[in-house]
Amino acid sequence: MNEQFLHYIWKLRKFDLNGVYHATNGRIRVISVGVHNHDAGPDFFNAKIEIDGQLWAGNVEIHVNASDWYVHGHEKDYNYQNVILHVVWEDDVVVYSYDGRIIPVLVMKPLIGFVTLSNYERLMRTQKQFINCETRIHEIDHFLWGRWLERLFFTRLQSKSAFIEGCLQQNGNDWEATLFRVLMRNFGYAINADSFESVATAVNHRIIRKMQNDYTAFESFLFGMTGLLEGEYSDTYFRDLKKLFCFQQRKYGLSSGAVIAPKFHRLRPLNFPTIRLSQIAHLYSKEVHLFSKIMDSNTKEAFYELFDVVAGPYWDTHYTFDKPSSKKSKKRTSKAFIDLIIINTVIPLKFKYAQYAGASFDEDLIGLMEALLPEKNSIIVKFAQLGVKVPNAFRSQSLLQLYTEYCRKNKCLQCEVGNKLINE
Repeated sequence: MNEQFLHYIWKLRKFDLNGVYHATNGRIRVISVGVHNHDAGPDFFNAKIEIDGQLWAGNVEIHVNASDWYVHGHEKDYNYQNVILHVVWEDDVVVYSYDGRIIPVLVMKPLIGFVTLSNYERLMRTQKQFINCETRIHEIDHFLWGRWLERLFFTRLQSKSAFIEGCLQQNGNDWEATLFRVLMRNFGYAINADSFESVATAVNHRIIRKMQNDYTAFESFLFGMTGLLEGEYSDTYFRDLKKLFCFQQRKYGLSSGAVIAPKFHRLRPLNFPTIRLSQIAHLYSKEVHLFSKIMDSNTKEAFYELFDVVAGPYWDTHYTFDKPSSKKSKKRTSKAFIDLIIINTVIPLKFKYAQYAGASFDEDLIGLMEALLPEKNSIIVKFAQLGVKVPNAFRSQSLLQLYTEYCRKNKCLQCEVGNKLINE
């Protein structure tokens, strides 16, 4: 038994009190279970409990064993003086409050239905390969599953838009600056996200605006700020960019001290920071009003065209400076990469902008996500192996939220799937 399950039982009133007496020999009736408290202090605030015909209003504390009250030191904590009921699985000791009174106890063990308890134990004790409900997830009906996935998607989207909100607060509601920061982070992907983002936060965006529409100047700035122009090479292109960056440093007072150095290790060559930064420079040089263009675009085809950029000509024959590659090739952004930019940059940005404008954008966002292919990663592959259909990015984003926030943390009691399986 664990405390989270008892919280769940109490909060949803999954117990039967008919003809039951609590451990201190008085009749009890629950009028209101109270408000679940997720911070410090008693577990439920403002409950209403009738004990021996007397109505009490106060707080409820829940433990597996009554003796946990003393383990946690509640008898010495003033914050627990208004506890009117102690809900426990095992009543192994008399409990006294801060002011010395005996706190009434409700023992839950005989009150929970056998089916509910056995379903919970079955779910939590399974020898899982991936998630607790992997052998039963197929039992969930289509309506509940679809409704739950939509909630998960928007919860994930709210989390991403919270980052955008933080950016806006830091830069005085400058949407262009916010776009650049989020775009840099997502072009850096997992390995170089912090590095690329640190460039955006190290320099006032007014300076960036002066260079961003000149491909060579902007590429020089991005390479220089990330430390990719350090050292000495005989390569003419490298030397030209380094010379230009030195000029930019003097002109704008640039300092890269706060910039995190990018990594090349464990990256495919097409994801090397040299290639991705050059592509960003190309994107900004071809789109003078990038933020407006994003806001005006609504289809995946429009975004495929917008973010279809190629690293500069030098990178046709290089992945790093001064080391020619064996084959010549254009380093173009792939549709799969653009899908990730749409998912992690475009949609959160459009969602937050719609909120600022007081507009509803939910259906459009879902439609755009449903038009994109799902991400390819180990989590999505494992869900698919369980027979879960993952036809598009809307579904894959929802499943990623489900796994990271519920399955991985064993939060079956807070999950719609877990709730359904426990209460069958």
